Amino acid sequence: MTLGFVLLVHTAFDRAEQVARYFAANGCPVVVHVDGKVRPRLFQQFRDRLADEPLIRFSRRTRVEWGTWSIVRATQMASARLLKDFPDVRHVFLASGSCLPLRPVAELRDYLDAHPETDFIESVTTDHVTWTVDGLEEERFTLRFPFSWRRHRRLFDAYVAVQRRLGLKRRIPPGVSPHLGSQWWCLTRRTLDSILTAPDRAAIDSYFSKVWIPDESYFQSLTRRYSTQVESRPLTLSKFDVHGKPHIFYNDHQPLLERSDCFVARKIWPRAEGLYATFLDDNRTATRRAEPNPGKIDRVFSKANERRGQGRPGLYSQARFPAPGLENGLTCARYNVFSGLDQLFEDFGSWLSGRLGGRVHGHLYAPDRAEFAGGETVMNGCLSDSAALRDYRPTQFLSNLLWSTRGERQTFLFGPGDAQDVVPFIARDPNATIVAVSGAWAVPLSASNADFDTVKAEAARLQRAELVFLRTLRTPGVAARVHQWTLADFLADPPERLRAVMDEMSGPGPRRLTDLPAMRDTRGIPDFLLRLRNGGVKPLVMGNFDSNGTIADRGPAAQRHAG
Repeated sequence: MTLGFVLLVHTAFDRAEQVARYFAANGCPVVVHVDGKVRPRLFQQFRDRLADEPLIRFSRRTRVEWGTWSIVRATQMASARLLKDFPDVRHVFLASGSCLPLRPVAELRDYLDAHPETDFIESVTTDHVTWTVDGLEEERFTLRFPFSWRRHRRLFDAYVAVQRRLGLKRRIPPGVSPHLGSQWWCLTRRTLDSILTAPDRAAIDSYFSKVWIPDESYFQSLTRRYSTQVESRPLTLSKFDVHGKPHIFYNDHQPLLERSDCFVARKIWPRAEGLYATFLDDNRTATRRAEPNPGKIDRVFSKANERRGQGRPGLYSQARFPAPGLENGLTCARYNVFSGLDQLFEDFGSWLSGRLGGRVHGHLYAPDRAEFAGGETVMNGCLSDSAALRDYRPTQFLSNLLWSTRGERQTFLFGPGDAQDVVPFIARDPNATIVAVSGAWAVPLSASNADFDTVKAEAARLQRAELVFLRTLRTPGVAARVHQWTLADFLADPPERLRAVMDEMSGPGPRRLTDLPAMRDTRGIPDFLLRLRNGGVKPLVMGNFDSNGTIADRGPAAQRHAG
């Protein structure tokens, strides 16, 4: 008996009963917390139906409300009873009544047996990665939130505004490093018991009880305090839409769920008879035992979110009708922007100049100066390479450059380390062709000899900037021609990825490019990304690599053409 489950249940009791019985039938003890808002009669009926299962117990109840301390309190009570009643449990898996196991419990038990001291919990520092949707980040730890965001929205917003205006801030308890992550985790007994029996638990609980959405920060922060080995990822598949609400899985999502290789999925539609019948059957055909990797299906969810947020080309609704621009064209000529390629290839600018002709500039928006082609300090039209002059009006700088060099197509390099104010302008410009490989900056960074804390901070800074860049390329009204891949997608077939781009810019060429410049060594990327993740910086823009350094998912490259 090495694995136990905590189930948080508030609805769909027939499905929660199925899942609880499934876990118990596989020798796993289960402690169920039922929301205190559930009527006593309904709760008693549910409890009576499970009375014949000695491995299923119920914890003391509390009224649970989204985004409040009550969720953590319910988890604490159920976890404490599980640890007390079942001393042989080594790992505790937190799930909800709407969760569904995707792989046999025996596989999960074997996996945890191979990682006996590992805590699986998404735990990301707030100052390294922006992952929240329309929510507070650092301030959730430094302000007080006594009012419900859902029931008392005006009071919530007003109290936050007052605290900001008066400069009020809370002191974070000693030894607590604020981290955020998914509510669903799998912790070792030692770590969970250390959290629940900490000498200063009363003070810690008092502090987190006024943190906003503490279920996304309490265990995530305290695990870093007590754990000796953290895998910063959950074993539960949980996806969210652009508004931060969880995706609901239906019967036709079965192939997608299986492809993720995760052990549990949330959130399952209660009427998905096919999913429950399939995944609760331990006699179904065995599948390959692969490492859980929800990232393999991120492309599908990204496309779904993109479709939901932008709609189909040519179809408009009140929510996504683009505001018309007042300009008569943003620029006067076509131009190319390459982001990330110079991080992958040596002397990429010279190769590009030979392929495309025209002028190929370096990083026009580099922090120190505008890197004009040929090392020039002054371009046509008396444009200076001064960063201060360029950044005073970054969009006019580009417009003037293209006007003064019209008749000769311009190309320049770009990256997350450059000044970013010009990005929305380029994205709205139908004359722009943007070629971007997200996460390519990880290649030179992985070979850096700097200490890891410095590298981690730089990775967080670059990823934060690139996330904004990629989000801009997906906003309504983008008119640029965009070719965008993750690092993993691009490395699957670099010549083929570039061929279509080169054909569009300079006309049809060889069926396959054979004269690419030398590529930098990328073999250390998987280990580097693992170190970042376990260090608290969750890689989001590089794509998926397996443990051997090859591409984990060789689906079609993500490309979008607009304009």
